[in-house]
Amino acid sequence: MTDDAYDTLIMGGGAAGLSAALVLGRARRRVAVVDGGAPRNAPAAHMHGFLSRDGLPPGELLALGRTEVAGYGVELIDALVEDVRAADDGFAARLGDGRRLTARRLILATGLRDELPGIPGVRERWGKEVAACPYCHGYEVRDRPIGVIGSVHLALLLGQWSDDIAYFPHDVPVAPQEREQLEARGVRIVTGRVNRLAVEDDRLRGVEVDGRGSVVREAVFVAPAFVPRDEVLVALGARRRPDGFMAVDANGRTDVPGVWAAGNVVDPRAQVITAAGQGSVAAAQVNADLLAEDIAAAVASRRAANALSGSGERAAHAARHRAADPLG
Repeated sequence: MTDDAYDTLIMGGGAAGLSAALVLGRARRRVAVVDGGAPRNAPAAHMHGFLSRDGLPPGELLALGRTEVAGYGVELIDALVEDVRAADDGFAARLGDGRRLTARRLILATGLRDELPGIPGVRERWGKEVAACPYCHGYEVRDRPIGVIGSVHLALLLGQWSDDIAYFPHDVPVAPQEREQLEARGVRIVTGRVNRLAVEDDRLRGVEVDGRGSVVREAVFVAPAFVPRDEVLVALGARRRPDGFMAVDANGRTDVPGVWAAGNVVDPRAQVITAAGQGSVAAAQVNADLLAEDIAAAVASRRAANALSGSGERAAHAARHRAADPLG
């Protein structure tokens, strides 16, 4: 291989990408991880639900992971991939710093971005008192006054963490069945458009509702729109599922030959530990695919060598025969 030729290019250096790199690095594959340095969970002070790492700052997990994979010879490249195209030997990528590299296989682990409601204060408190996942952040606000904006599902679910839940439909109508469920679970419904989140002394104090003033809340949950960072898959012609995310099989294989994907880029529900597992599974399958190609190439080379050797032996035999019988 040349300096810029790899067995696998991994786009994205989060939990999914680094876990894939760890498996492939330990399998002695030549791997490059290209990462733009903008993880989805960067605003959060801590991550949860990751066995043995519960409560660890997200950046610390990534730093540990980068050190681990580098120890197995994985190359870490801090850059953005601007373009990836199919090539004769796999894929050719152009990076934002001008560097070009090739890889036999591609794993996309670029995650997604959260499109937050355009309510003043939501983005500013995102990752602090404003969150989206009760499994990630519900325990930290247990038994406190919690508000939920625009998601009946979250309002019903968060009743497991607190008895003081206020649901703000904002501009989402509440169906009769939903109202019955919310009331049965003891969730207070606060109608009216949410104007903003009230913040004082760098802390969330409440939710201001048009015509109703401020409702005291210490935490707020919202349901962002999940937008996958899958531009590379789109350009390569991958197929989307009805939910808008790219289709992959149980091992992360897309319908584009040689391309796998793992983590939030194909699974918006994946938490950090889930994404790490998906990256590990995809990497093992990539290695198996590379191995099959390596074996086929070795067999073809051996056959060619045997054929050449056989041809040479036949030519030598014919020459000896002519030498022994000059008259033919």
